[in-house]
Amino acid sequence: MTAEAELITRFYAAFQRRDWATMAACYHPEAQFSDPAFTDLRGRAPGAMWRMLLEGATDLAVSFSAVEGAAGRGSANWVAVYPFSQTGRTVTNRIHAQFEFRDGLIWRHRDQFDFWAWSRMALGLPGYLLGWSPLLRNKVRKMAGQRLQRFIDKHPEYH
Repeated sequence: MTAEAELITRFYAAFQRRDWATMAACYHPEAQFSDPAFTDLRGRAPGAMWRMLLEGATDLAVSFSAVEGAAGRGSANWVAVYPFSQTGRTVTNRIHAQFEFRDGLIWRHRDQFDFWAWSRMALGLPGYLLGWSPLLRNKVRKMAGQRLQRFIDKHPEYH
């Protein structure tokens, strides 16, 4: 297994254990993370996001597969099953992750998933009707960003 694949495996194994500290330690100090909800996290913010999500998770199952890595890049598929906090509806989110590495750590991390499928599971009928629209996507991004900022504001180690 390459160093890149080993780091991806360590990251997701920590995720399965809800070990946000190990996940954060896998990131480069100049890390960049994006997904459909958190579009541009930098520095310590990706680690803060995972900590916030894991500390708030009441029931979470994570699995991962298809880990690949070489020449400073990597990818994996992962699935998160959890109740969405605002509605209690069960979400099974299937994500494809792409990575770039610097100095043996995750430098860029991009998660991609079907936002409309996610919104249907998380929000029900409103997600079905509006999940394809930029209006709902932007609202979810704004709420996620505000939630993360409040979390960071409460934890001086992220300043």
